[in-house]
Amino acid sequence: MKRPLSAIAKISLSIALVSIMTMNSAAANAPRVSKDDLRQMLDNPKVVVADVRTGRDWNSSEFKIKGAVRVDYRQVVSWASKYDKDKIIVFYCA
Repeated sequence: MKRPLSAIAKISLSIALVSIMTMNSAAANAPRVSKDDLRQMLDNPKVVVADVRTGRDWNSSEFKIKGAVRVDYRQVVSWASKYDKDKIIVFYCA
């Protein structure tokens, strides 16, 4: 027999769904950078390249961008504030 969701569970689920939809929408609207464009940007001190791959994917990869910082996309609040607002942050995951 299935138990009905509590009011708190329903609210939490609704917030999670809205957050996911918002992130997906923001990601769809984010500008894309080709690898050639990024290569030209690497010497720019205003550019931060953030590798958001998970531990296993990052550890097993032989391909890493020199100078990239590894960040946990789930912990954006903890690391984003250390960068000036005029920085261009380029995220990559592959």
